[in-house]
Amino acid sequence: MPHFPSYDRTLLWYDEQGTGKPLVCLPGGPGADVRTLGDLGGLAEHRRLIRLDSRAGGRSAIPADQVTCAFAEQARDVEELRKHLGLADIDLLAHSAGTLTAQEYAARYGVHRLVLVTPAGRAAREPDEAEAAAIRAAGVATAEPVNPTFPPEWLRAAFYAGGSTDASRLARLAAVTSPVLAIAGAADPLAGTSTARLVGSLYPDVTVEVLPGCGHHPWLDDPDLFRGRLLAFLA
Repeated sequence: MPHFPSYDRTLLWYDEQGTGKPLVCLPGGPGADVRTLGDLGGLAEHRRLIRLDSRAGGRSAIPADQVTCAFAEQARDVEELRKHLGLADIDLLAHSAGTLTAQEYAARYGVHRLVLVTPAGRAAREPDEAEAAAIRAAGVATAEPVNPTFPPEWLRAAFYAGGSTDASRLARLAAVTSPVLAIAGAADPLAGTSTARLVGSLYPDVTVEVLPGCGHHPWLDDPDLFRGRLLAFLA
């Protein structure tokens, strides 16, 4: 089984799909299973997808110290995976809450390219709830999963621990000079488009793409459009 021990010996699960240049992928949640990502709209036909279950999520183990589930702390797990696989540097993709870990990783360790899909708040301030509420009220139908799995409350609290948006943290994130792609779904009932636009105001080398007709999981709603935008950015 593809497990590896992280820095504190917690066993983390990952899998690989496809061939080509590696792309490390983090699911949302918090604590979502990497299987929610699928093959990212057929992206595995072009890239080697390395999908990592976060600690206490999916098939990874629950750590003895729950504090280590905080998104900022989980950046250390991504670095341990990179070393485990012997990769010199990585392209990193994350969905929703996983984008908080991805942004921390980029600030702390560096990336080649960073993709943030329907990013969560807190790393670049909170999403606009009014916008998301208006999308929900419009009743836009997308391919959102019918029964998303929500983590236990202790995991949600642990994941977001230390997720402040103070000026020093934002300045640290803004120091990332690698190319960043932020993808929003125009019909996203959870995050709207505001958080992706805030990411766009944070990084010096960033592209913001708002995909029409897509929700919080755009690779399900329009896989061809989603895949095409990613491949163009990652080329």
